[in-house]
Amino acid sequence: MTQQVISTDLTFQRPSGPKERQILTDTAVEFLTELVTRFTPRRNELLNARKQQQQRYDAGELPGFISETNSIKQSDWKIRGIPADLLNRRVEITGPVERKMVINALNANVNVFMADFEDSLAPSWDKVIEGQINLRDAVTGTISYCNEAGKIYQLKPDPAVLVCRVRGLHLPEKHVTWRGDAIPGSLFDFALYFFHNVDALLAKGSGPYFYLPKTQSWQEAAWWSEVFSFAEDRFDLPRGTIKATLLIETLPAVFQMDEILFSLRDHIVGLNCGRWDYIFSYIKTLKNHPDRVLPDRQSVTMEKGFLDAYSRLLIRTCHRRGAFAMGGMAAFIPSKDQERNQWVLNRVKTDKEREATNGHDGTWIAHPGLADTVTAVFDRVLGDKPNQLDVLRDDDAAITAEQLLAPCDGERTEAGMRANIRVAVQYIEAWISGNGCVPVYGLMEDAATAEISRTSIWQWIRHGKTLQSGEQVTEALFRQMLAEEMLVIQQELGDQRFSQGRFCEAAELMERITTEPELVEFLTLPGYSLLH
Repeated sequence: MTQQVISTDLTFQRPSGPKERQILTDTAVEFLTELVTRFTPRRNELLNARKQQQQRYDAGELPGFISETNSIKQSDWKIRGIPADLLNRRVEITGPVERKMVINALNANVNVFMADFEDSLAPSWDKVIEGQINLRDAVTGTISYCNEAGKIYQLKPDPAVLVCRVRGLHLPEKHVTWRGDAIPGSLFDFALYFFHNVDALLAKGSGPYFYLPKTQSWQEAAWWSEVFSFAEDRFDLPRGTIKATLLIETLPAVFQMDEILFSLRDHIVGLNCGRWDYIFSYIKTLKNHPDRVLPDRQSVTMEKGFLDAYSRLLIRTCHRRGAFAMGGMAAFIPSKDQERNQWVLNRVKTDKEREATNGHDGTWIAHPGLADTVTAVFDRVLGDKPNQLDVLRDDDAAITAEQLLAPCDGERTEAGMRANIRVAVQYIEAWISGNGCVPVYGLMEDAATAEISRTSIWQWIRHGKTLQSGEQVTEALFRQMLAEEMLVIQQELGDQRFSQGRFCEAAELMERITTEPELVEFLTLPGYSLLH
């Protein structure tokens, strides 16, 4: 492997081509080096603290509210404030940082585009570097794309506001090492997006805005606050120039929302209900608790007790502090079949009506074809107001830890288990082939849904749960179903697509992470070693 040293501290494992030279400039690498040197040791401590916390949950402890931070929860304070171009976020679209998708998302009838280096991007080196170039070109307004048929894609005037989602704390960037170890992917994504775009963003009345994923504790939020403050001071920017929305998509974090907002109060503008990852985190956090096993993922919907409590607590906590409470993802894809499409739009409408009525300030979609339907729902509820910060939910009964931890009812079915296998295998195959955002059976799947699929089955096996048919879920049953569903996938996709893909590797990885005695924390970690 070619080793090319650009700085005394960071080692780049890839030779520097024309694309790298645009992004990994000497001054950008100098800034990245400062961040990595200063903040990696603490990031490693935080990841270790996650492991220790999980060991306590595995031993029988349950997550809960923290009493030693009562003074923060009981006192009156507000976040620093929200920039003008983020005050109306009623519809946000998400997608990977690929060039054509960036243009289509910024042109969609939405308020915000969350450009994603995380769950919807398979972070191969080329994709990550090209993603930075694409966002830089989007910020300057020069981005365009020409497809094979010669169709040209360009930005319309007045595109959506750009927000960048960086990788989670746990994800490494293996192509850059510091003292022999891969550097944090989160710092790589943050440093390069901030460095190359801060001036242009501020010049056009916007700013460096970020989405922060997978946070598990207020200490992790405080780490980000230090990173942001360091960057602001380094470039002589006023405190609070960098703004972030943090996803509440892990079970431990739902008990620390006040503390998270407080730790990031100079920089935070809101919290978001990352519902799919939240369900995955519920399974993973409570994996050793036989009384907290969830049913088929198809029956774990937002009106279920523990998810409804999470949404309402998030709205109440955020609005009390002057922060936005963003709703979750509509993963449906519009259909060319009129009847199916009507069904999709009705499902999305019902979901978004519940969010808007509950008091959410905005919500997520994965496809531009849902924008008009969802905008109409929020327009009806919000009227002329840009947001719902005035909806305080003061009359709600207090939401208890018991409500947030209560498993939901629903069946475990053979059809549900088989669907989990097919979705997970197809998603893993796409991811290790370099595509992190995949339409499967009418849904835009990202890593979170594959995570739910494989952790559910792992937990059913672990606790000897039975399906509706009375059959016990065992490793042998899973392996048999996996073999059978591989044939179904081959039939559905056709021999040519199947043989040209990496389905055998995907099935091997799926088998390994579903049957290993220790639950693998994130499928993207072993998956990353298969990504070129």
